[in-house]
Amino acid sequence: MSTQNTMTDKLSLSLDGATRVHYIVGDPIAQVKSPAGVSLALQAQGQHALVVPAHVPPADLAAWCQGVSLARNVDGIIVTVPHKFACFDLCSAHSERAAFLRTVNTMRRLPDGSWYGDMFDGLGYVSAMQSLGCQPAGKKALLVGAGGAGSAIAHALVLAGVSELALHDADDARRSTLIERLSGLGRCPVRSGSADPGGFDIVLNATPMGMKPGDPLPIDATRLERTMFVGCVITQPAVPPLIEQARALGCATMTGADMFARVRDLMVDFLLGR
Repeated sequence: MSTQNTMTDKLSLSLDGATRVHYIVGDPIAQVKSPAGVSLALQAQGQHALVVPAHVPPADLAAWCQGVSLARNVDGIIVTVPHKFACFDLCSAHSERAAFLRTVNTMRRLPDGSWYGDMFDGLGYVSAMQSLGCQPAGKKALLVGAGGAGSAIAHALVLAGVSELALHDADDARRSTLIERLSGLGRCPVRSGSADPGGFDIVLNATPMGMKPGDPLPIDATRLERTMFVGCVITQPAVPPLIEQARALGCATMTGADMFARVRDLMVDFLLGR
């Protein structure tokens, strides 16, 4: 049996000229593990569909999207680092959540061929936290990272009722802009934070720090306490260095895989128009 047939049998995926295509676009893209999982989830919903990874640098993103849009069998685009903000501008319509954040992680084709965008990173992250026993309501949270995923998670934490949210990001302008927008919701105090997790109940990393060997930790792990809930969005390595250290202290933790299982279901429902 050929390698291709073995892989198809293993994943229970079919591929022919009638297959509906969804892309996942990022730079880089090799670390992304989701194409098979989302493909299977789509087929479990009765869809003859497949998710294909696309490695596209930022300078080529708009041209790539324009070209992909010419293919009549392309129904969706999943967006990963660093394109979540840029893809917002490539959509003709957005959900209320995406419009507030000005970022998207999923794009669905509209009947006129244009794109409708939504953002599920925050909703999926908080849902995963809750399933693991961490209820954000009334808790003090520190979030490192104000990028696409970070801004979505920050928004979801505020809506979930945290008592206070501190944001830490190396990009001062990006952090300040997010703080101002979230403060405008009037839900809870939102302020600038640091790498020091002392005094917080929830400590989350929404940056790529930890993906590469030798990366510094996004927070000062010497200040972690076993009563804290510590999470990270990274999916590769499966257990990032921050989570390793937190587990060694006895902290409850959450990895990027925990988050993505929830985000995947939300994305699939969206791609199917639900």
